[in-house]
Amino acid sequence: MSVSELINSNSGKTAFSFELLPPLKGNSIRHVFTTIDRLKEFDPKYINITTHHSENIYKEGDDGVIRKINIRKRPGTVAIAAAIQNKYGIMAVPHLIAKGFTKEETEYALIDLSFLGVTDLLLLRGDTNKLDIEQRKMDSHEHATDLQIQVNNFNKGIGYDGTRFEAPENPFSYGMACYPEKHEESPNMESEIYYTKMKVDNGAEYLVTQMFFDNQKYFDFVDRCRVAGITVPIIPGIKPIHLMSQLTVLPKVFRSDIPEDLARELRKCTTDDEAKEVGVEWCITQCKELIRHGVPSIHFYSLMATESVYRVAKEIY
Repeated sequence: MSVSELINSNSGKTAFSFELLPPLKGNSIRHVFTTIDRLKEFDPKYINITTHHSENIYKEGDDGVIRKINIRKRPGTVAIAAAIQNKYGIMAVPHLIAKGFTKEETEYALIDLSFLGVTDLLLLRGDTNKLDIEQRKMDSHEHATDLQIQVNNFNKGIGYDGTRFEAPENPFSYGMACYPEKHEESPNMESEIYYTKMKVDNGAEYLVTQMFFDNQKYFDFVDRCRVAGITVPIIPGIKPIHLMSQLTVLPKVFRSDIPEDLARELRKCTTDDEAKEVGVEWCITQCKELIRHGVPSIHFYSLMATESVYRVAKEIY
């Protein structure tokens, strides 16, 4: 079953899912398994695994010559997705990102994932801020919708270079991102809805939102999508705040507004432990309201916040 089928077959209940980061290079997968073991009691319908492009750094050698070194800090998304699916029987959904990977590298990833039986993806453009000049010029996709075309062609047995091959027996299904508060590069919400609909019209089976802290913005966004003819599940992406610094960092990095009621309580905090308590309580209230409105699923961004996600899920599932 695909992600959208799992969600739709959940007997009308709000499904649970969460996101993981691959371990840093050289670290054990045990941390990943520990996180899953902590959250699996809430019956996650799928687990997202983030993907990270390599980074170029310049290092001076003993001979005084500065050389460029290519480093991938978090390898193994494909292997980790397969390991999760095989160990837990939970659907693994790796991210496939457009920027920082060539079209050829993307095709190799699709081949490996297909071979391993990991056939559900989340297609994203990816963060462009850390790309250097060479990476910006590589033969990669400019937008997630361009990546979407490559995946659609792969399902038909068409390679990135136009070559033909036997189409996969189990084609890929996928979801894509959406932005209730508008992507930073969108000129207005009308454009945001236009490109969101393009993703769905071209094959996205569901949408997952960027994190938000004001439910009304999600409700308004869903209403606008429905008016535009977008009928797929729109899954709210939620993150419990757990650090004082996130009051200013999250709006800057993710362009997510923090409501004044939440900001006021966070400003009172003098420790991260106090901020974590505020974040958990706000998240519980936020999720309960989403469930009352009948959302099909809630997707948790659990980076560094596994315990907070556990406490929230314990209250709402």
